[in-house]
Amino acid sequence: MMQKTRRSALIGLMAAALGLSAALPATARTEPEVTLRVAHFLPPSSTAQTQLIEPWAEAVEADSDGRIAVEIYPAMQLGGRPPQLIDQVRTGVADVVWTLPGYTPGRFPKTEVFELPFMVPGAEAGSRALWAFYELHLRDEYADVHPLVLHVHAPGTLHMREDPVTAMEDLEGMKVRLPSQPIGRALEALGAVPVGMPVPATYEALERGVVDGALLPWEVVAPLRINELTRHHLESNLYTATFLFAMNNATYANLPDDLKAVIDANSGAALAEAVGRAWDAAEAPARQAAKEAGHSFHTLTPDQRDRWAQATRPVIADWIDRTENGQVLYADAKALVGRFAAKTE
Repeated sequence: MMQKTRRSALIGLMAAALGLSAALPATARTEPEVTLRVAHFLPPSSTAQTQLIEPWAEAVEADSDGRIAVEIYPAMQLGGRPPQLIDQVRTGVADVVWTLPGYTPGRFPKTEVFELPFMVPGAEAGSRALWAFYELHLRDEYADVHPLVLHVHAPGTLHMREDPVTAMEDLEGMKVRLPSQPIGRALEALGAVPVGMPVPATYEALERGVVDGALLPWEVVAPLRINELTRHHLESNLYTATFLFAMNNATYANLPDDLKAVIDANSGAALAEAVGRAWDAAEAPARQAAKEAGHSFHTLTPDQRDRWAQATRPVIADWIDRTENGQVLYADAKALVGRFAAKTE
């Protein structure tokens, strides 16, 4: 009941942000003309499902007067592995997916700018900036799908099993689960040994000692039970990851114009703002649970942060050099993040 109440409140928040009518009377609804299958890789209890996909589905169903129905398939229930989600929506195995562009390295090179070290201060500012950046620079990168929103999570935390990390030297030789290639390079620059894997594999990797720790936002710690295996947490604002919520191009194109308008009204800048705000808010519960369990918490001092930033600056320079028009893209991304960060303060 509490979860239903919380979700209803979020639907109302998203409806207000998007200008939606999320509570049409049931008697006004008709049989669905279109059923959208939405796939993602996390459990049903995840922030992705409870704070984005379910509210989006309920708003779309309500705004279409029941002509659109949405079926949600969490935890790769349509088959395959998380890195295959982007091709599942491209080819029509799923009508809509939520996934990480970073799960297919090299395929979305311009998007990586938002995953560079110390780029994003918060999920709301970062998500609003990323959507604006999409409209400026990324339409060609996502031409094979129909993006509904691009967003980021709140700055990730370093969660360690046995040994706390309080300074750069503590990372030397530590095996750490990496969230994306840019942050993998940053971990190397800091002395760690990055280990790549989709996030659902993190629990087993920690349990078996394949990794000593993992970079993850707090919001995903609870559904993946990471607090069971880690006891030391460094909050450094080192990174965020980018996410894509997208529809199959043909599915969108085949909708009648009035149903396209429903999808359009539940997409874009207002959705990025609402989702970013929800991801920021989702950090608190798992962090509080770790605190109540007696875990240790650490943050970088200003001097330490400067050392980390200096050590990872070559990662940014390398990305700029390897990416066509890299300097302009980096400057535009920084400017957009700064602009939206100022608006959320």
